[in-house]
Amino acid sequence: MTAHLLLYFVSAGLFVFFVYAALASYREKEYLAFRRFLFSGLVVPLPFLALALFGGPAFFSWGLVGLLFLTAGLFFLPGRKRVREEGIRPRGKIDERDTMFSREKLEQGTERYRDYYNRHPEHQAGDDALRQNPGLLSEQAAYYQRDVFTAARANFDLIEKNRPFVNGEAAPDKQPVDPQLFSRYLKELVVKYGAVSAGITPLHDYHLYSHRGRQHNYGEAVHNEHDYALAFTVEMDHDYLRNAPYGKAVLESSRQYLRSGMLALWIAEIIRSLGYPARAHIDGEYEVVCPLVARDAGLGEIGRMGLLMTPELGPRVRIAVVTTSMPLMPDEREEDPTMIDFCIRCKKCAVVCPSRAIPFDDRTRVDGVLRWQIDQQACFTTWTRFGTDCARCMSVCPYSHPDTPLHNLVRYGIKNSDAFRKMAVKMDDFVYGRKPKPLQLPKV
Repeated sequence: MTAHLLLYFVSAGLFVFFVYAALASYREKEYLAFRRFLFSGLVVPLPFLALALFGGPAFFSWGLVGLLFLTAGLFFLPGRKRVREEGIRPRGKIDERDTMFSREKLEQGTERYRDYYNRHPEHQAGDDALRQNPGLLSEQAAYYQRDVFTAARANFDLIEKNRPFVNGEAAPDKQPVDPQLFSRYLKELVVKYGAVSAGITPLHDYHLYSHRGRQHNYGEAVHNEHDYALAFTVEMDHDYLRNAPYGKAVLESSRQYLRSGMLALWIAEIIRSLGYPARAHIDGEYEVVCPLVARDAGLGEIGRMGLLMTPELGPRVRIAVVTTSMPLMPDEREEDPTMIDFCIRCKKCAVVCPSRAIPFDDRTRVDGVLRWQIDQQACFTTWTRFGTDCARCMSVCPYSHPDTPLHNLVRYGIKNSDAFRKMAVKMDDFVYGRKPKPLQLPKV
């Protein structure tokens, strides 16, 4: 093959790739990406096409083609950067009474209020201030949209009505099960019925809350003596999440809490029917810290925004957990330091966070573990003003792009090449913008 003929092939290949990327972006309603990919498809092939049409020294043509392939190859050559974990097990347990979902409900003048702020006076002023805001799904909230908020509230109401079913009596006769076969069966079953990923981990002490913090169980010590935890994720709709921080995001969030909760209730009932204790952990009825359980079950890493980052969809998931004493086969967790390394470089979630709750700095040691610590009071205060659970951080995360060949190619590069990770953040900023605008969906 002559150098000129190769140049024709290269220019045509580049044009086809960028047009494909542009059309894929258009289908995803990523209109800025569509325009930039289309522009790149018209501009990038030009030097190769000009050399093919008007000629030039053969060595120059071969050199340009070689440089292109060398550059592309470098991005996908193995070269993983190790990020030190220095132990992934936190010291101690999280108290659910310290979460904003609990603190928001404390009422001045009550014994709970006095007890909590006697122990944590540093939270009192900020918490009192946020209680003056309209609140989640409130008619006075900044992004109130009647029909959307009504649908979201209905999802949460259904979850509430299913609370009595998270636990129950196991059948009197235990059926023999093969731990390996039944573990695989449960994971395949939950994925078949809607989960994206599923994994099993031994239930560790640090997975459990020390005390419950919701209104109906405030202050109860958590006693869960189960041996294993099955964690799974469900996907949040890409378009609705990109509407964040507007109403469709909280509607989708509530829908997936309900969906994952129903799956967890079903799996727990299956296990109990075979004679083994099991408990579903769903929204408002958690005894476990779901992201920690899911991480140890091999479903992802904890990223800069403090959420589980899955390799398939980043943080664009909801998690549910079932704990049980049924003998199961745990999955071996394989650390993914490339995901942490990417979070160290990216910082896109911190840039767009309207409450400035996500740190820009590197990880710090919290309870013996290197991690990012968000300002949950600042984050939740924004929720109570917006009336939604914001989700801007989740919506702009480069890992949140759809599970498609184009984005999976980028994920492959990020996972396998340090050189590619260095470029991936700049590429995402160029294609989608450093501060992507929310997707405006039709009102209902």
